[in-house]
Amino acid sequence: MSPGDDQAYTDYPETGHTRTRLPETDPYGGAPRRPHRSSSRSLVTVVGVVVLLIAAIAFANRGDHSASGDGPSGKKADKPATSATTASGTRPVDTKSAGLPTGFAHTEQGAQSAASNYAVALGSTGMFNKDSRHSLLRLLYTAEAADRLQGPMDQAYSADFLAKMGLDAGGNPPKGNTFVSRVTPIGTTVQQYTTDSAKVAVWYVGLIGMAGSTSTDPVTSSWKTWTFDLRWSDGDWKIESQTQQNGPAPVPGDDKAATSGEISKAVEEYGGFTYAR
Repeated sequence: MSPGDDQAYTDYPETGHTRTRLPETDPYGGAPRRPHRSSSRSLVTVVGVVVLLIAAIAFANRGDHSASGDGPSGKKADKPATSATTASGTRPVDTKSAGLPTGFAHTEQGAQSAASNYAVALGSTGMFNKDSRHSLLRLLYTAEAADRLQGPMDQAYSADFLAKMGLDAGGNPPKGNTFVSRVTPIGTTVQQYTTDSAKVAVWYVGLIGMAGSTSTDPVTSSWKTWTFDLRWSDGDWKIESQTQQNGPAPVPGDDKAATSGEISKAVEEYGGFTYAR
């Protein structure tokens, strides 16, 4: 990828938010011992998809310092307390909108459940189709944030960018190939909480790439932390802004890399989850 390509997705004014800095090589932290190195087109894929959403949001949130380290009282926020990892037994939601969980509880646990499910939705292949992306924005974000982000996101997910990822203008993969984009939350923590707002960090592992007999972009994994600034609005938690950063990533294991056919089959057979705190 040329310097100009990288600049197109990362050269935005400072926003006060955390900015992900990707290394020049192996930006996904290294998939466990793959037998072949990816092509330059694969590098474009993994770099572009990681930077894309962050850059669009940074551009749209220019001048917005709502995600600063100060709490509601103006004092420096305390270090987040350790969160229990056992299941609470509380059902996260009873309703869905457009197939996604909605109506989360007006509690810290509800905010964590919302952030986890929103990470799954925003890390899905639906973000690569214009209509479904717009639906996700209207469903998951505050009205003000959705209005602010829609234009920049549409520019970021341009036809040229989709083509670099092997997709057509509608976000569809070539016949016989399966485009994979998934986020699986590992855990959450509440960094700040009031009755009207919450700052929740979601630690997750992501999958991205093209699986198929003709694909040159194998599906790779990455470990990241996605932090959401949520606001209680219209009876649910909504996203106001968000940031991402790399890691923490575990040491890669010695698992044998699956074939593209095995990955395609797994994606088709294994669906996603509804996440609760």
